[in-house]
Order: sequence, then structure tokens, then C-alpha cells
Amino acid sequence: MIRVLLADDEAMIRAGVRAILNTDGGIEVVAEAADGREAIELTASHRPDVALLDIRMPRLDGLSAAAEIRREVPSTAVVILTTFDEDAYISRALSEGAAGFLLKAGDPRELVQGVRAVADGAAYLSPRVARHVIDELSGGGRMSRGAEARARTAELTERERDVLALVGSGLSNAEIAGRLYLVEGTVKSYVSAILNRLGMRNRVQAAILAYEAGLVEADV
Repeated sequence: MIRVLLADDEAMIRAGVRAILNTDGGIEVVAEAADGREAIELTASHRPDVALLDIRMPRLDGLSAAAEIRREVPSTAVVILTTFDEDAYISRALSEGAAGFLLKAGDPRELVQGVRAVADGAAYLSPRVARHVIDELSGGGRMSRGAEARARTAELTERERDVLALVGSGLSNAEIAGRLYLVEGTVKSYVSAILNRLGMRNRVQAAILAYEAGLVEADV
């Protein structure tokens, strides 16, 4: 069972999101928060697998809450669910360690897919958000960033680059294990080692680096 904390200052939004998640028998909403500070407190007490946070909330915004949750309860994956897809929000969310970024205007199935993906150790961006990221990477400075990314990934072993490429494709540890004929625990160790060697905070940042280094092609 995937245990989820839901944080949004609008009760009607929380009810709608909870209803969508309840359509999946493998997902359970274990706590709800109306502001960022409460989200941190409830995450610390309930230890959910996933914290689903809105950005604009009273007392503490969702992005600041995401950063604190990642510091205090690193076992909880953070997903941002918002109406806003501005580049500044996306960039800050990823830098604060969010494993997913979803839009409230998206297909409800994306919500369930995103929660399941991050709970399984993968990263998940809604298609519109992924397009923002890809467009930004394809803009000015791409060549210099690509050269830097290739230099950084050159320090990895061949197997680590294989794993990184599949992380960049959005695969979970279990899916990578099946693709590379490894046990899941070995893949988890590879991913941890890659993040440590590259100085990355999460799989989303690693996926972006894999794209910049040319290890994976965007198909969004």
C-alpha cells in the first residue's frame, strides 16, 4: 500500500484529489494538511511514502515545505501538484528535491501514475512540465551544458552510465533491473552511488543531466 500525505489549502481540491487517488486500491491518503507547516509536521509523524504538495499555501509555501521534508524525512518522496507551470516554480521544485511535478489541469490518470512512479523510486513530470524542461535544455547554452554534462558522466563506469540513461528515461529501479538483468537491490545501490558521485539530490536532477549528456533522447 502506498501511503500519501495530501497538502492543499482548499478543502474542495483536497477532496477531489483524494477521490482520484482512492480509485487506485493500492493508494491510501493517510493525512491531509491545509498549509505547508502542517504538511511538515504530519509528514514527520505519519512517515508517508509520498507527500503531495500544492505550491501556494499559508504559513509556508509548498516549495519551502518540500525542502524541509526532504531534509527531515528523506524516505518520503515529494510531488508538487499545482496550477502553476512557470519555469521558476519548476526549477525551484526540482532543486529542492521534488521527485515529481504535476499540474492540476492534467489528466487525472497522471496523478495516480505520478504517485505510483515516485513511490517506486522513479521520477515523474507531467507532459507539459517535461516539455518546459526540454525546451529550456534545448535553448541557449545547450552546447556548453552538454559538454559539462558529458565530462561529469565520463567519471562513471559503463554500467553506471547505463543505469543513468535508464533513470533519464523515467524507469523505476524494478524496471531498470529487468532491463539490465540485475536484482533490484543492486540497481538501488548503483543509483545511490551515481547520485553521490555526481552531487545530485534526486533522480529528477540525474535525469536532466542524462539528457544533457546525450545518454537519453527526449520523446515527449
